[in-house]
Amino acid sequence: MPLNPTSFLYEVDAATSVATITLNRPERRNALTFEVYDELRDTFRALDREPGVRAVVITGAGAAFCTGGDVRDIIGPLLEMDAPELLEFTQMTCDLIAAMRECGKPVVGALNGTVAGAGAVIATACDVRIAAESAKIAYLFTRVGLSGADMGIAWLLPRIIGLGRATELLMTGDFLDAREALRLGLYNRVVPDGETLAAGTEWAARLAAGPSSALSVTKRALEREAHMTLRDALAEEARLQAACMEDPNFREGFRAFVEKRAAVFS
Repeated sequence: MPLNPTSFLYEVDAATSVATITLNRPERRNALTFEVYDELRDTFRALDREPGVRAVVITGAGAAFCTGGDVRDIIGPLLEMDAPELLEFTQMTCDLIAAMRECGKPVVGALNGTVAGAGAVIATACDVRIAAESAKIAYLFTRVGLSGADMGIAWLLPRIIGLGRATELLMTGDFLDAREALRLGLYNRVVPDGETLAAGTEWAARLAAGPSSALSVTKRALEREAHMTLRDALAEEARLQAACMEDPNFREGFRAFVEKRAAVFS
């Protein structure tokens, strides 16, 4: 059954096999609601098995990518919840990040405008981040008295920019402008405002044209090997690479190289 979320926009370009998720509350700077969290989690879980999709772009409508949890629709109700209800909510937000990281398809963040709070964590959970020049980013949790470690960011961010700078950002909640985020490696590319979605989609299409199985193996190895010894990682990569050598894409890649043409991967 085709995916049909109702709390954000979703479309698939059949020509490129790229799915685009657009957070679509521009009047609220794409602030998240309980429903958006829930549907995003379920969508990324489903995308891992979606045969017509080979890469994913996530972006925001209007002037912001995402400013985190909606003050009116989430923050207010949280103040009225008891301990089990609060834990259920925080586990659900963490499940969204798990679904993004466990999705075997490459996920490209096309970051337009402000990227803050939970929106910054969602951006960080993408495999590649293409940002507008105006796309400042901040992990704001400590500014409202919450732990800077939320939704897995204390695991994700140090792996991208190092422990020292991650500690600074998670403890202060300070904003980084796009150029500094690019310098630190948090953003992969910075493009002029208004060109973010086009650039992100181009990246996603490039990845979608690649060998899907090999990209999925690569993404999952990057996750698993974070906790392995070198010897265990070497053994794992030897096993994975031997399996990839039996995949038809390996033969196609070799033939294309010999014949001096672009490979057509399945």
